[in-house]
Amino acid sequence: MSAATTRSRTPDRLCAEAVDLARTAAEEAAAPGVVGEHVDMVVEGDRVVTHLFECKEFGYRGWRWAVTVARASRAKYVTLDETVLLPGPDSLLAPEWVPWSERLRPGDMGPGDLLPTEADDLRLEPGYTGEDGPPPNSPLSAEMAELVEAEDAEVTAGPVGELPVAPARGSIAAVAEELGMRRARVLSRYGLHVAADRWEESYGAKTPMAQAAPATCVSCGFLQPVGGSLGQAFGVCANEFSPADGRVVSLSYGCGGHSEAAVMPAAPRPAPPVVDEMRVDAMPLGPDAGGDASAPGPA
Repeated sequence: MSAATTRSRTPDRLCAEAVDLARTAAEEAAAPGVVGEHVDMVVEGDRVVTHLFECKEFGYRGWRWAVTVARASRAKYVTLDETVLLPGPDSLLAPEWVPWSERLRPGDMGPGDLLPTEADDLRLEPGYTGEDGPPPNSPLSAEMAELVEAEDAEVTAGPVGELPVAPARGSIAAVAEELGMRRARVLSRYGLHVAADRWEESYGAKTPMAQAAPATCVSCGFLQPVGGSLGQAFGVCANEFSPADGRVVSLSYGCGGHSEAAVMPAAPRPAPPVVDEMRVDAMPLGPDAGGDASAPGPA
């Protein structure tokens, strides 16, 4: 029998000797041939002992079959408590489970995937949906607008019941929709800051591309401005040859595709030919370029 590992109590003799009972229980719970040698024994309490057997099953290196046996007070027979497969000190374990919200990375979503957003997401805040509109007796309420419209049209039109609904132009809901706030939730200030930090890190002034650029995006003709408060520091690149094409870039970002980085010089034109009309070139008339004495001279 292997040496016992005791905690604070002396193992019960009958429980410590019940190795065969523990092995039989482990073999019944495991597949045939995967229960190995008896490797250890742990005292769980008074007359409670756990026998550990080696696990030979593939994929469970270092795991052990743990069979707990017990004996009642003044009883002469040992009974089986439980049988489980437990990892050992050098066993191969899976990494600690991480929630999906912490494992998700940009680019992991594919077609058909759904990404639920928590109700208390700090990046979002409630938008204007009409539920927090003015009370019915308020001069700005839709009900009061319909009544005023009906009273004005009662003289020139038919019965009030046939009047159309008052237009929504100029109402709070129309203004909120025009500003892009007629949604259940909109981006919060924290969400703006998080997005700005992320974009600045990817396409900001501290990137190697911006450090080597001849100029910043604020003076580039390919920069498309964006609305809202983010437009004060970011824009969208529209240069198809730029590494940031279609991306939100910082105004302090830059690349070699700047619209004014290098203007192509015009092809040089050659200088016009120069003809010297004041020079006289000597042209020999005979074979003797130096002159002949027998040659007749001028008349």
